[in-house]
Amino acid sequence: MRTIFLATAAAVGFLLPTAGVIAQDKASTTAADATNPAIAPWKGAYGGVPPWDQLKPEQFPAAFTQAIVLRRAEYAKITANPAAPTFDNTIVPMQRAGRDLQRVATLFGVMTSNMTTPAYQSLDKLWSPKLAAASDEITFDKPLFARIEAVYKDRTRLDPEQARLTERIYDSYIRQGARLDPAQKAQLGQYNQQLASLFTGFSAKVLADENSFITITDEAQLAGLSDSQKASSRAAADKRGLAGKWVIVNTRSSVDPFLTFASDRALREKVWKAFKNRGDNGGANDTNAEIAAIMKLRADRARLLGYPTHAHWRMADTMAKDPAKAMDLMLRVWKPTVARVREEVVDMQAIAAKDGTKLTIEPWDYLYYAEKVRKAKYDLDQNELKPYFELNNMIQASYWSAEQLYGITFTEITGKVPTFNPDVRVWEVKDKATGAFRGLFYRDDFASGGKRSGAWANAYRGHETFDGTKTVLSSNNNNFVRGAPGEPVLISLDDAQTLFHEFGHALHALLSEVKYPGLGGTPRDYVEYPSQVNEYWVLTRPVLDRFAKHYKTGQPMPAALLKKVEAAAKFNQGYATAEYLSSAIVDMKMHLVPDGVIDPDKFERETLAEIGMPREVAMRHRLPQFNHLFSSDAYSAGYYSYLWSDTMAADTGAAFTETGNPYDPVVAAKLRKYILAPGNSSDRAEAYRQFRGRDPDVKALLEKRGFPTE
Repeated sequence: MRTIFLATAAAVGFLLPTAGVIAQDKASTTAADATNPAIAPWKGAYGGVPPWDQLKPEQFPAAFTQAIVLRRAEYAKITANPAAPTFDNTIVPMQRAGRDLQRVATLFGVMTSNMTTPAYQSLDKLWSPKLAAASDEITFDKPLFARIEAVYKDRTRLDPEQARLTERIYDSYIRQGARLDPAQKAQLGQYNQQLASLFTGFSAKVLADENSFITITDEAQLAGLSDSQKASSRAAADKRGLAGKWVIVNTRSSVDPFLTFASDRALREKVWKAFKNRGDNGGANDTNAEIAAIMKLRADRARLLGYPTHAHWRMADTMAKDPAKAMDLMLRVWKPTVARVREEVVDMQAIAAKDGTKLTIEPWDYLYYAEKVRKAKYDLDQNELKPYFELNNMIQASYWSAEQLYGITFTEITGKVPTFNPDVRVWEVKDKATGAFRGLFYRDDFASGGKRSGAWANAYRGHETFDGTKTVLSSNNNNFVRGAPGEPVLISLDDAQTLFHEFGHALHALLSEVKYPGLGGTPRDYVEYPSQVNEYWVLTRPVLDRFAKHYKTGQPMPAALLKKVEAAAKFNQGYATAEYLSSAIVDMKMHLVPDGVIDPDKFERETLAEIGMPREVAMRHRLPQFNHLFSSDAYSAGYYSYLWSDTMAADTGAAFTETGNPYDPVVAAKLRKYILAPGNSSDRAEAYRQFRGRDPDVKALLEKRGFPTE
């Protein structure tokens, strides 16, 4: 399971500003301050690029202040127009408004995700509620909404794309409280500001726990790890001034490999518990109070807005629409998932018994003994695979696949544009047939201090054509473990799939043909679809034959090893699905509590017992560290979306498989035309039917995971 996709501020409806929250100082209301890089228009080639190398925390307060003043003036001009509301004099200028603020918010969001320092954390805490209030001023502006409503009522005169944009804006404003009375708007504003503060506090506490680590002084405790894994742990220790020692950092990219190969069971338990208890240790970084407060505020807000629960409010703008539909899909997959976990545990228990080890499989044993089962059943050792998955080769594999499918090329230009970290690399993206420039792609692959865990995608600038073509600036952020100095970075098959997954988000942005920026974002349960389908190409033979080359010999992966990989492709799907799906079910169930009053630990424990969670598996994200849910509203009551999207992704993979060609040009062209290029300029369920000729078939998802289809 990969992590969150972060869109540009415009794509996710980043509304602003607010009187009384930001002082109306003497900042210009006509142009951004060209001397402050945090707000100045981006300069240079490629339509302008972010000035990452010039940014400092102290620049952002003035930038936010001025950007809000500028946007306030832009909206005031719209509402002051004496002419009757039309698409051209209301919706179009709304699409242009707030570009200064969008730039500031984009830069600030990237810095707080990748380069967090106490200074940035303080600014985040201070400005999050201010920005929430600024957003509400636009939403609550009665004259503005009256103009939007007038255009909406007359939308039959518009072309289909204009009508859809108008409908999307109108519906969004209603969901955000535009029809409330003044007292209700004031109350909603308080809820939103309180939530913004809580989100920031939650994120800071989780990041603090993720910056912790376990120090190892005896190399014997690293038994089972490969030489490259030991070297990475030693390098992590050296970086922290712990020469001669080894470090297991409290992030998934460091923890999972250790749990898979380390034979020291007591140390596995210690590492596992430290990882799973992030945010749940009762100290300064405990997040349970924040979760309880967030849940209550969300429920109160949903009730104020006329929805029975937060889940109903969040899902009003999704493909599923109704929480019951999402639950139906999850529970359909949950039953075979639990059955498969039982089978996997039996296999692991047998391996332990055969080795003469008397133990009961515990969660910290699962990956370790699963690896032993993999070796016994398929004669496949993950450490045997890693030498063939060298990071740079896999990067090139992802670009090659994109070229075969979509006819775009990637040329590295690292050093020619600014980056926020010396490790960030940059590629120029063009259409192969015409040479036309499509955008830039930035990638930041390695874990580092101040960077949040997981993997995610960003769009610094989205595609649009209504006001002159704007090209895409897209990025991927991973947390791969850096190798020892001078050594190549060897990644696991799961890491390779993560790389392709996040790259799928980037392709979605780079292949966009959207006219209006307001149609650039897609529903939450659709946005993971392009990324999940891109994982399909990792294990295709053309990729493995061309790029899965041994880092020492340069020889491609032997055919016999490829067969083992293919035979084991559905291995351990019980575990992978259970840890994800339990998290998604708990998310949905907690956000269906009408009053939002919960004890997080108790709710988690009781819900898992209710659904029959196998005791040998833990949630992928326990509530105290569940950033998807509590660092923003983005994935709240929405973690199911990975499964919803994967239903479409699996069915799309089947479309290629049915042709016998994983790069079938006809299917690829349809995928680009109907799925990737249009953004949200048409209904996404109908777009899928245009692509596939029918709705997605859940059987493809079950088959992909090796589960019974009946």
